[in-house]
Amino acid sequence: MATALFPGSFDPFTTGHEAVARRVAPLFDRLVVAVGVNSEKHCMFSPEERMERIRQMLADLPNVEVVNYNGMTIDLCHQTGAQCIIRGIRTSADFDYEQLIASVNRRQDPSIETLLVMADAEHRDISSTLEREKLTHQ
Repeated sequence: MATALFPGSFDPFTTGHEAVARRVAPLFDRLVVAVGVNSEKHCMFSPEERMERIRQMLADLPNVEVVNYNGMTIDLCHQTGAQCIIRGIRTSADFDYEQLIASVNRRQDPSIETLLVMADAEHRDISSTLEREKLTHQ
């Protein structure tokens, strides 16, 4: 069974994240969307709220499951049986950062591949940071 892991803080899970998940879900038997929990990071939404939003947005995709985690992404790949890490990228800066992270992950476990998914044009300007700003000023 081909399993992919789509990790992120997802604070909040945006329509850009949703688009990436919808594009890659058909490529795998199972897509695990993993909400990262970092006690030192101050998030707007609790892990449970973030997970519930993702479940609602992706409810029509039967091969998607949502989990939360803390710790190393590679460790979660091992726990879930994921052979691939999915990362969405919008800009060249995202690419540079994700390439670095992919290299670190590959050194930890060369059998786990990273798939960088380019954002659709209509989602390139969407970020969780901007979404939080909008919500704060509503």
